[in-house]
Amino acid sequence: MASQDWFDKDFYAILGVSKDASDADVKKAYRKLARKYHPDQNPGDAAAEAKFKEISEANSVLSDAEQRKEYDAVRAMGGGARFTAPGGAGAGGFEDVFGGMFGQQGGGARYTFRPGAGGPGGPGGEYDDLLGGLFGGGRFGQPTGGYRGFGGPTKGRDVTASTTLDFITATRGDRITLQTAEGREITVNVPAGVSDGQKIRLRGKGHPSPDGGEHGDIVLTVKVRRHPVFERDGLNLRVNVPVTFAEAALGATIQVPTLGGDPVKLRVAPGTPSGRVLRVKGRGVETAKGTGDLLAVVQVAVPAHLTKDAEEKLREFQSQLPDEDPREDLLAKARSS
Repeated sequence: MASQDWFDKDFYAILGVSKDASDADVKKAYRKLARKYHPDQNPGDAAAEAKFKEISEANSVLSDAEQRKEYDAVRAMGGGARFTAPGGAGAGGFEDVFGGMFGQQGGGARYTFRPGAGGPGGPGGEYDDLLGGLFGGGRFGQPTGGYRGFGGPTKGRDVTASTTLDFITATRGDRITLQTAEGREITVNVPAGVSDGQKIRLRGKGHPSPDGGEHGDIVLTVKVRRHPVFERDGLNLRVNVPVTFAEAALGATIQVPTLGGDPVKLRVAPGTPSGRVLRVKGRGVETAKGTGDLLAVVQVAVPAHLTKDAEEKLREFQSQLPDEDPREDLLAKARSS
């Protein structure tokens, strides 16, 4: 993950959740804040962009079970403490141990040790090596790999990132190029049917290992722009289709748009009510797991203006209808509940 001082940052407070929050609570809190502070929603707002990066960093740790466990352990050790060499105020304890190791004899020299999973220069470089040597090798007394312990080499740190895709690209999939913070270009195969908020893990595209192990990953969060006509419903595509009162009452054959293709013809049966769903098989989202349908939702369009002649004929039509209240059942159910 991106470098940060785990001692100084309270990721739970950043997301507004308790330390015993479930994975679902963490995910819910992150999504709510991400929608609020996303750069697309706050163009040119540097404070919102900084806040978005902060909550993304917090989520990347708390949403990963292994990193969250390690973070909790780090925070439990001191919550922002700093260890000083002998000669500074309050010498003793860790200070004596570290001072003896470095040969310090006063002068108030100060050392800062930061936790994490990286090598020297990254989070946890000096701290892991030092405590590993004191407590039996490895991070906080646990065996690791490479030059800091035994067993296999350690994996490089993961990196979190985000990108915004247009609706069609997310639906059909594509090959896109992203640029990292260091200016490195990465090609990503976006699978068909990726949804808003979904995470894509790019294996081996993160930071290198400090001791010869495999690279970390990039965890890419996808945001999908809204389409002016279609919306996702699982693998199905949903579209609202207006019809006239006459078409709904008498029946008609209408044209319905498809995503990126030619319109299809659908039969509206006589007496079709507003809200009825007409299904077109196989014209939804196509993925390796299956193909959805196109769901055309009928919306009866009411004319906003009538000519005097049309109004008179409509009143004549109304007088020929049965004398019944279409809301009678609705009111009865409301009273009995």
